Amino acid sequence: MLSLSWLGLGQVAASPWLLLLLVGVFWLLARVLAWSYSFYDTFCRLRCFPHPPKEHWFWCHMGPVSVGGSTGLGFRDVHLWWMGPFYPLLRFVHPKFVAPLLQAPATIVPRDKFFYSFLRPWLGDGLLLTAGDKWSHHRRLLTPAFHFEILKSYVKIFNKSADIMHAKWKRLVSEGSTRLDMFEHISLMTLDSLQKCVFSFDSNCQESPSEYIAAILELSALVVKRQRQIFLYPDLLYYLTPDGRRFRRACDLVHNFTDAIIQERRCSLNTEGSHDFLKAKAKAKTLDFIDVLLLAKDEDGKELSHEDIRAEADTFMFGGHDTTASGLSWVLYNLAKHPEYQERCRQEVQELLRDREPKEIEWDDLALLPFLTMCIKESLRLHPPVAVVSRCCTQDVVLPDGRVIPKGAHNTRGRSLVGRKRGPSGRVKPFLTGPSPPTGVICLVSIFGIHHNPSVWPEPEVPPPPPSPPPTLIHGHFPSGA
Repeated sequence: MLSLSWLGLGQVAASPWLLLLLVGVFWLLARVLAWSYSFYDTFCRLRCFPHPPKEHWFWCHMGPVSVGGSTGLGFRDVHLWWMGPFYPLLRFVHPKFVAPLLQAPATIVPRDKFFYSFLRPWLGDGLLLTAGDKWSHHRRLLTPAFHFEILKSYVKIFNKSADIMHAKWKRLVSEGSTRLDMFEHISLMTLDSLQKCVFSFDSNCQESPSEYIAAILELSALVVKRQRQIFLYPDLLYYLTPDGRRFRRACDLVHNFTDAIIQERRCSLNTEGSHDFLKAKAKAKTLDFIDVLLLAKDEDGKELSHEDIRAEADTFMFGGHDTTASGLSWVLYNLAKHPEYQERCRQEVQELLRDREPKEIEWDDLALLPFLTMCIKESLRLHPPVAVVSRCCTQDVVLPDGRVIPKGAHNTRGRSLVGRKRGPSGRVKPFLTGPSPPTGVICLVSIFGIHHNPSVWPEPEVPPPPPSPPPTLIHGHFPSGA
């Protein structure tokens, strides 16, 4: 007999199941105590960072975080936000304080997996979400895709897609439309361009609906929406909701489209042989992103797997369309606000194309548009397409003023099992996604905050006047690919 009177259970028979239950209870209690001590220690070490007033007793600063954040613009270097009562975020708005994060090795300051994990079921282990040796390996193999000889052929694609959008605008205006949603039209134009550059596929999505394009737009919207719903961060809860089921369906549609393109192209490559395949592509000037990935081999002759190719293609479709559309929309908005700048840009382009037929921008012309380039860069400073990037710290990081970012036990490995799906090879694989919530501090490098910091940019909301804008103002913006 085993006396458990101290638990109020009296004399009960010793049972392996009861002992297992007690071990489980003690293990859970130990985990809770360890987490509580870690959280209290982090909380105490974060007291040296100022924070804006909390807007809610429970949500704290969730409002400003969810919309990109205007609260905190009065701080000039680093300040603290709380995303609910348990998730601290340090927001960096000065380059001097960002430098220790971005200059540290990726093993010490890796990408934060908590927010990025929402994209993993869609994008897989592409460049955006992978890290370490795998990231370095993929980065080397992808470098040829950005050789200027390959990029040159894309300019004609961009021109054609822009011409389609412009013709649609003129038609809508002739039919009596007085207002246009610029971002919607430009998003379709960038998606049209990317489909042609990545897949050599013309969906005519600017003129007629496309299931694939609609799925990408839906996935982007659902990821942003989920970031604002803290109770749906756990995968097991999210995939029980209507939004979670829509996300799964859209993922399947996007993956099936990419899988079909890859399999068709791989069959052509195997049938023709790499030499004849590459020769035909070079002659037709149709070498696209998928072709580069299929032909890529490392120093040991190892190729990218089907899943790796799909992940990189999906990553570039996601990362390329929305940011480019946002940047272009803000450029048009800012030029419309400053007609004198807009007129000068127009004159610069017209002068360049004066004696040319057809009147199309070519690769070499990009270096001959200095004022337009300056206006684009200034618009990127005022309205960066990516407002923030996040990092976590596996070791304490000392800032220039002596304050310390405490390390956190961020779980970059644990993922929850939310189902099973069949891969392109026909094998059933677990559908895994999402690390556990962080137990340390998340570092938010606020690109928007840096670009609008008065201690960095005098009069940050006012663009410099022509004709001779200060180079330190007009040429500077924080790259969003950090």
